[in-house]
Amino acid sequence: MRVKIFVSLKEGVLDPQGKAVERSLHSLGYGEVGEVRMGKYMELSLNLSSREEAEARVREMCARLLANPVIEDYRFEIQE
Repeated sequence: MRVKIFVSLKEGVLDPQGKAVERSLHSLGYGEVGEVRMGKYMELSLNLSSREEAEARVREMCARLLANPVIEDYRFEIQE
């Protein structure tokens, strides 16, 4: 199975990296760009037999390592 994981800062959490990109885009003439939020994207390959087991393992990985649940949200997609 192939898993795509998307991690982003929770709403209301300051995003200095996103602000820096936003300012840079404006300085390059892209004034139409609004708020920029940065995140992380990961792809994993899992050798598991069931989708349910894969979902449980990915949630565990995100909670323990891949995302900081205090300031980040995550979502994932599983392709079999």
